[in-house]
Amino acid sequence: MRGILECWIKQAPRVEAFKTRQSAAHALHVKFHLTTGEPVLTDDQYHHLQIDVVSLYLLFLVQMITSGLQIIYTQDEVAFVQNLVYYVERAYRTPDYGMWERGSKYNDGKPEIHASSIGMAKAALEAINGCNLFGDKGASWSVVYVDIDAHNRNRSIFETMLPRESSSKGVDAALLPTISFPAFATHEEHLVQLTKTNIVRRLQGKYGFKRFSRDGYKCVLEDPDRRYYHEGELKNFDGLESEWPLFYVMMIIDGVFRTLPDQVEEFQKLLKARIFMDEHGDPVIPWYYYIPKESVENERNEPNSTWKVPSSHPGDENKAGLFLWGQSLFVLAQLLTGGLLHVNELDPIRRYLPSYNRPRRAGRYSAFQAKPTFGIATDLVVQVVLIAESMRLQAMMGTYGIQTQTPHEVEPVQICSSTQLVHVYRELGVCKKLKLTGRPIRPIGSLGTSKIYRVCGMTVLCYPLIFEVSEFYLYRDMALLIDDIKTELQFVGKYWRLSGRPTVCLLVREEHMRDPHFKQMLDLFAMLKKGYCDGVKVRLGRLQNLISSSCMEHLDFMSQGDFPSEMFTQFKQLEHEYIGYQSLTDVPRTLTYREETVSLEAYKHKSTPDVVEALRTTDNIFAQCQLWGILLDREGPMYEVNGTNALAALKSLYHSAGGLRHWRAVRYCSSLLSHTVDSISPFITTVLVNGKQLTVGVIGQKETVFDKPMTPGEIQSVMYSTIQPYDIIGAVLQQEIVLYCGRLIGTNPDIFRGILKIRVGWVLEAIRYYLQLFPGEARAACVESLSPYRLRTLLQRVLTVSDWADERGLTPLQRRQLEGCLCRVPKHFYIQVWDILLRTPKGIIIQGQCIPAEPTLVNMSRSELSFALVVESALVGVGGAARRQLCVELLCVLATILRRNPELRLQHSLDLDALLDDAHATYRKDCGSDAEPGLSTATAALAAGHLARAVVNAVLRGAAADLVPADRPACLVA
Repeated sequence: MRGILECWIKQAPRVEAFKTRQSAAHALHVKFHLTTGEPVLTDDQYHHLQIDVVSLYLLFLVQMITSGLQIIYTQDEVAFVQNLVYYVERAYRTPDYGMWERGSKYNDGKPEIHASSIGMAKAALEAINGCNLFGDKGASWSVVYVDIDAHNRNRSIFETMLPRESSSKGVDAALLPTISFPAFATHEEHLVQLTKTNIVRRLQGKYGFKRFSRDGYKCVLEDPDRRYYHEGELKNFDGLESEWPLFYVMMIIDGVFRTLPDQVEEFQKLLKARIFMDEHGDPVIPWYYYIPKESVENERNEPNSTWKVPSSHPGDENKAGLFLWGQSLFVLAQLLTGGLLHVNELDPIRRYLPSYNRPRRAGRYSAFQAKPTFGIATDLVVQVVLIAESMRLQAMMGTYGIQTQTPHEVEPVQICSSTQLVHVYRELGVCKKLKLTGRPIRPIGSLGTSKIYRVCGMTVLCYPLIFEVSEFYLYRDMALLIDDIKTELQFVGKYWRLSGRPTVCLLVREEHMRDPHFKQMLDLFAMLKKGYCDGVKVRLGRLQNLISSSCMEHLDFMSQGDFPSEMFTQFKQLEHEYIGYQSLTDVPRTLTYREETVSLEAYKHKSTPDVVEALRTTDNIFAQCQLWGILLDREGPMYEVNGTNALAALKSLYHSAGGLRHWRAVRYCSSLLSHTVDSISPFITTVLVNGKQLTVGVIGQKETVFDKPMTPGEIQSVMYSTIQPYDIIGAVLQQEIVLYCGRLIGTNPDIFRGILKIRVGWVLEAIRYYLQLFPGEARAACVESLSPYRLRTLLQRVLTVSDWADERGLTPLQRRQLEGCLCRVPKHFYIQVWDILLRTPKGIIIQGQCIPAEPTLVNMSRSELSFALVVESALVGVGGAARRQLCVELLCVLATILRRNPELRLQHSLDLDALLDDAHATYRKDCGSDAEPGLSTATAALAAGHLARAVVNAVLRGAAADLVPADRPACLVA
């Protein structure tokens, strides 16, 4: 363990670079020269991020220190281990090459997010949090800290991905050591069983387990001199995958830990048949079993019929010596089953038990104490402290029966922003000798701000990010803030995993009193007084009474140096000459503006003096925004009119429009000022790891796909280069939708079911269409003028169209219009399209774009995300949303016909446009003169309910020659 540590410390600059930006160029090496400790491979030869290996090292470091061994000796080593924690903290958003070091299933050099890497990181973070690296007698500065929010993101995303390993690998044996020994990364029993059953059912063979389907590693057909596969080469390995007895051993160990004697016995018998003895008579676990070259054709013709050969058998040209991984696990399995080793000796920190059943770790640092699993009640209470900005605000709140405290009343506790806590954590892990800085500048999340901190003798409570005053305009919408407070309390109540209660600080500012939605905030506080908030148990009280039951975190690392007093600036209490609160009510409670749609497109082609003259003569705030935008684009940010430059004028207009809640003008200025939503990156990551992709862009123009996590700077660049040239307001409006989708998918993933790519431009189109259908539901004339809260509400409304469509009496056309905008498809739709393609050799044509049977069926597999994305992209090429949904329904009808009639084949390509034309002709024939003349999204044919019958008739009539046997009655096929 010290040898590995010493080799890695030599690579400290890599750790420093990787923790800031998770780039493969800065990944730690793990293969070293035995004497020099230098890496044996160059960066060009090495492609692996080692997130799982670093996590495994941290996990066993804790296990071994807990057992009584001393491994870490110096403060420099403590700092380095703390930086290894930063190395793995962002596993949830870091595409890597996985346990098998190959990246995606296609072995084409592309990384992807792997559940096994995330699970290993989650287990390591859980184990090392609060661990004293010097053991029981360690000092305060030898403790390792973990960001609870980073742990939670890894946990929730890992459990969301299960039982899948990655986008390309639906099932992978790498998940066995992740859900079982040594990581035990989840204790949700249904997920463990689902994942294990999936692996056993789909990967178990007679000689071991396949690593994953179509795995070409060590297959005789694989070219060992070529690093990557050619496109379509994966099909060659189908059914010829090597099998690894190693996983039999893992199943034996799993059976011992979970007390499953039948499982232990079953896999002991299977393993016994695969062990061979070496020249000394000692048992050897073969590395893998493979199909020899001469048996390949027989195996393809008759699967599972040929003998597989062990890699280490005498005379094997690929003989590679003892397989240490398999051999060491075999020794452990023998010791466990023989009663010579107890599971508690192999797992001193009791990872195999849920955290609420593990021995409590003594000490002053926060420790994970998970909720019991399903079916067991929990008494978790979220504590809430209300802090009023001033004494007169406190008095005013008292008249409504809401008791608050001012910052002065909670002293000596300090109320601070989470941003200040970020600066404190920057001191954690600093080592000048190794040139390591501390924690990267990342926001402290909802769980982190629910602890009470002790820093250098001070007690500190931080308010959540939702109360930070941001340059982005969302904080101005109080209705959104109220909704965010509820979401915050729900989130903390659902995901809190530490001992002690969470304590959430809610700020009440004087500006809140002037907001037209202040009554709703009072209603929220009244609900909190009753002890519940949307099902979450809460306790509203004075901070002094809640501290004893809170989760307390001692940031003792700060005592190493001089604590900069300016690091904590207490939340400022507003001071007034008198306590009276009359001046609060003097301010108009409802701020209104006159909504005018002013289009100044013509001024883009007029001279600058004309634009300036128009600017001087208009008092319409939105017109001023547009005119200043023209000057900004044409003359630059420093161009002055009446002594005010364009940049300063737009900032002033932005704040004025924000005060008036003129959302269209606010968004327009925000876009011109190139604002970006705070912390947008984690929300994009949440969407991605839920198996979705995001696209942004204006309909009809180039879209940009988010298919991997990106930095805030990269996101800002994409938003403004892809959207702003075509739609100025859209550059911020689409950011809002991305943010809301990230929030919604984290709490209500079911409402995104059937949507593979969240195309933000089309989502906004669905909202616009909804406003046309129900104009009374929003006072604003257009989407751009909606308040952020109203926009989020309407987004949720259109995403749940299938739940309320019948209540509102939507016509089929209206439903298709909304669902088509979202490109939502039924369950198993893409598998049905695969089955159609199997029986359509010349492919499927959608809006002139062909999905060919070859090489699609060769390169991809039936349940693969890549295939679904090909089909989805073809569907999005259909111009109208309703017609797009018709194509989906048409394919479902065809799939049903083909499933019921297995002998049917389509000799020609399947042209959906032609079939829809036939369907419309059938409808017109049925309806006579009442039928609409053309096939457009507005035609009554789409709304008449004729589609299913018309499509069947069209298929039977238009494709009868090659689709339907002559002796098969049409009604039977239908």
